[in-house]
Amino acid sequence: MPEEQRDLERRKKLTYFRRSILEVCFVIFLFYSNLLMGEFDRSGLGQKNGLLWALKDILTLPNFTIAIIFALLGYLILEFFRKRL
Repeated sequence: MPEEQRDLERRKKLTYFRRSILEVCFVIFLFYSNLLMGEFDRSGLGQKNGLLWALKDILTLPNFTIAIIFALLGYLILEFFRKRL
């Protein structure tokens, strides 16, 4: 029985980890899709220079850093509200 409980705990932790990674990746995806849409809508340079130029313009280290920081922050806020409510 203790082995089954340990196995259940491992699965629970793995499920929690997978959900957290999925949620953070989804926020990062939304961030980059928003940046990409901005290249084509607002500035219009994406329409002139093409998709590869737009991807090169948004896939930078500062953008990645911002995406990671705010995705983790958003995840922590969601977890706070999940536990409170």
